[in-house]
Amino acid sequence: MHRRLVVPASLRQVAAAQEGLVSSGQCHEHGLTKQNVAALVGRQDWDRVARGVFDTGVAGGTTDPFDLPRRRSALVGVLARPGSVATGLCALVWQGVQGAPAAITPEVTFPDGSPRSGGPGRVRRDRLRRWVVVGGLPCVPGELALAQAVPELDRGHAVALMDSARHRRVVTEDEFRRAREAARGRRGAAGAAPWWDESDPRAESPIETAARIACTDAHCSPDALQLVVRDARGRFLARVDLAWLLPGGRVLLLELDGRDAHTTPEALFGDRYRQNGLTSHGAVLLRFTGRDVARGVAVDEVRRVLAGAGWSPHPWPADQAFVLLT
Repeated sequence: MHRRLVVPASLRQVAAAQEGLVSSGQCHEHGLTKQNVAALVGRQDWDRVARGVFDTGVAGGTTDPFDLPRRRSALVGVLARPGSVATGLCALVWQGVQGAPAAITPEVTFPDGSPRSGGPGRVRRDRLRRWVVVGGLPCVPGELALAQAVPELDRGHAVALMDSARHRRVVTEDEFRRAREAARGRRGAAGAAPWWDESDPRAESPIETAARIACTDAHCSPDALQLVVRDARGRFLARVDLAWLLPGGRVLLLELDGRDAHTTPEALFGDRYRQNGLTSHGAVLLRFTGRDVARGVAVDEVRRVLAGAGWSPHPWPADQAFVLLT
């Protein structure tokens, strides 16, 4: 009868910081031999994710089931190739940027730009003068990651990533401009060039970005994003995702619900109270989910309301609250 192999606590801590994944080198550093690792895999205590990378089953820090596979892809590339640095989408995802496709490919570069064969995903040939370490993972800076990723994506994902990188301050506005310049000449950059102008750092989620793009394509771009609404006495009523100013001092407000937003009893009560306050003062409030945006339901309803109200574009200053007069 075999004695159960105990994984060192120090290695379990490493795994917890890496979404449950560890490399062969890390196993050795924490006292496990190749035979120990082989035994853990053979007994199905661990799974082999890639050559030299193992899933220990230890729970990581990410609770979002949609984000976990992306973060693991970012990790696998670097763990499988010691000395490498995460690039492109992997670097953006690991730095907390939202809006990436559901599945991404591991990608890395080596600081000297040298090619390497074997291992999962791709190896870029970008030489690096600097990189950042985020949560223990070496990543190219946000501006280079954007320059690498944007030309290789479709419009929706590209703009969502740019919005999120700017909103979350993974890149400064100067770095964003430099990313745009650095993207020039890369494959796909010419087609992606107009998308940089579509980015807006006020967008707080990929759903908001998708809704904004859909409305722009339907020739009803929002007059305001993240609009602060007050009543006639100056009391705060809401800050709303997208807004259109209607004739007669009224306003159409569009709110977008994420997967987990507005689901607790407290949140539902707060939403109801806020919604009543807005509509009682003459606002038109529409609420949709990401699925509604993707199916075109949201933009169709926006267009219907705008057409009925006789709306025409009236861009609103970003730093100015809207006051409901009734």
